Amino acid sequence: QVQLEESGGGLVQAGGSLRLSCSASGRTVSSRAMGWFLQAPGKEREFVAGISWSDSTFYAESGKGRFTISRENTKNTVHLQMNGLNPEDTALYYCAARGKGWMSRDFNEYSYWGQGTQVTVSS
Repeated sequence: QVQLEESGGGLVQAGGSLRLSCSASGRTVSSRAMGWFLQAPGKEREFVAGISWSDSTFYAESGKGRFTISRENTKNTVHLQMNGLNPEDTALYYCAARGKGWMSRDFNEYSYWGQGTQVTVSS
């Protein structure tokens, strides 16, 4: 079993930055694909960014050039650096881990989920 806990969300003005962190416990996630997803009220969960077992990174079009996903294997942690935030980025952000190393944009492919951290961007 893998337990995930997100942190780093909050309220920020448009144009600002946040760094989300996902701390894993139970088992190492260094060989697993990890993803960040967001869910706005009344909408389906959406892919934001992902990182494979080999540290290849993938981003949704909306986050390209603004977001950076990275691993810190010594701490069993994955980060999401978000720059140039805008009100459309407001959502609950979830960290997720796959049972496999290959990255997927489909949230149904992820076995483990955190509770989420709220990101609110004011205009």
